[in-house]
Amino acid sequence: MTVKHKYDVLVIGSGGAGLSVALRLADQAKILVLSKVSLSSGSTYHAQGGISAVLDANDSIESHIKDTLTAGAGLCDVDAVMVTVSNAKKNIEWLKDQGVRFTEEQLEDGTKSLHLNREGGHSHRRIVHTADTTGKSVSQTLIDKATAHENITLLENHNAIDLIINRQKQSEPRIQGAYLLNTVNNKVKSITAKIVVLATGGASKVYLYSTNPDVSTGDGIALAWRAGCQISNMEFMQFHPTCLYHPEERSFLISEAVRGEGAKLILPDGTRFMEKYHPQQELAPRDIVARAIDHEIKKHGIDCVYLDISHQPADFIKQHFPNIYQRCLALDIDITQQPIPVVPAAHYTCGGVVTNLQAQTNITGLYAIGEVACTGLHGANRMASNSLLECLVFAEIAANNISEQLPSLTYPDPAPAWDNSLVSEPDEEVVVAHNWDELRQFMWDYVGIVRTNKRLSRAMHRLEILKQEIAEYYANFHVTSDLLELRNLVIVAELIIRCAQQRKESRGLHYTKDYPETDNTTPPKNTLLNPVTKY
Repeated sequence: MTVKHKYDVLVIGSGGAGLSVALRLADQAKILVLSKVSLSSGSTYHAQGGISAVLDANDSIESHIKDTLTAGAGLCDVDAVMVTVSNAKKNIEWLKDQGVRFTEEQLEDGTKSLHLNREGGHSHRRIVHTADTTGKSVSQTLIDKATAHENITLLENHNAIDLIINRQKQSEPRIQGAYLLNTVNNKVKSITAKIVVLATGGASKVYLYSTNPDVSTGDGIALAWRAGCQISNMEFMQFHPTCLYHPEERSFLISEAVRGEGAKLILPDGTRFMEKYHPQQELAPRDIVARAIDHEIKKHGIDCVYLDISHQPADFIKQHFPNIYQRCLALDIDITQQPIPVVPAAHYTCGGVVTNLQAQTNITGLYAIGEVACTGLHGANRMASNSLLECLVFAEIAANNISEQLPSLTYPDPAPAWDNSLVSEPDEEVVVAHNWDELRQFMWDYVGIVRTNKRLSRAMHRLEILKQEIAEYYANFHVTSDLLELRNLVIVAELIIRCAQQRKESRGLHYTKDYPETDNTTPPKNTLLNPVTKY
């Protein structure tokens, strides 16, 4: 495979958002899709639940909008919600056209229809899925389609170091391309592009416990912040209520669809507890369920709670959740007979790079789609299975907007060459490992599910020390992938803490003991304006 030095569109990220926008543009543009590790290493591939869409005759667009607004705790952008929900059905059809095979059910008249799950926050069954491996099905299908397209170049094992921005005094900042690190040989190259699309996913690996794959280190958010983009609502980090608690599985998610099919949350003695916290009990919004579990664990001094679906027929469980059943069985947990030990874990980044409804950032030519972006869809809490939907809808929107722009765009000037003449080989890489561990530990301890002013101040104090160490290390040594990720995570951590300190209320995913009530005078977006700070 020959990698050129300039492309019409550079897509940073190979998940559902990145591959969707690439495929939609490929017939008219030369596209480079960048993957930090393998093409299937991102969050899309690991998504279990499915994609929300109104497909049932008893459901409605208005109901989906209402549910999303309710879950978002009053901070959703109504226009973003309407755009996303109203474009759901046609994007499901687009996936089917690409070859995704969703789970179907036999109807009484002998015909087949898509089987729809129900998940937390939804008032109807509207989750389109492929058993409990929806993300894998979507990801592999899109990878196969992209691999076969002559206009798409797929580049694995490459990490973006920084975006390259043209900042001529007499014109607005415009994207020029990006510096890339080949993580196999540690060589740096620059790519020139007319358009750059950030589709790098979220930042949940800033926490000690996460359901996300290791690549979820907030790279796109940090890249955009260093380039001068606005970042918003980073205090709203979603903790999934049910991550498998087992020493051999630190990040395996137990899908919300399990609760949608009747699983109950119980204490070690079998007592249910969710009725104390919300009328919807196990199907309450994720922030409520996660805080309830966290409270019960701390109250009783236990390691975990349990999720029990064993009252359902064994064949039903195996058919609906084959992946979860097999993974748990390999750990000697038979979910047809035993409850599943679970704890909350960092899961989804609701804030991110501020975009308009065309997926454009405040830097001309730079787009952001998927979890890296803050479109306003999720507000203070993402509703289950709206994430893959957002990837698809805004990939389509971005592709349409880019398609209109490309004919009038010329290639920008080639980027300056990467200069590493004054740096040396790292002498103590253990520093990076130690800083990484320290960061994730204090973020979990001080900026987790429940926060206080004192905890946030402690976290910021620790962070300032880390920032200095990492900046010095970055300035003096050749870059490595681990160092780049740590550099990005430190920025993400600071953005989360700063946003949390600015919000003087509890709302959605942000709960603070110092301001336990909700204040409806607060603005919908907690936006950090960027002075283009470098570190």
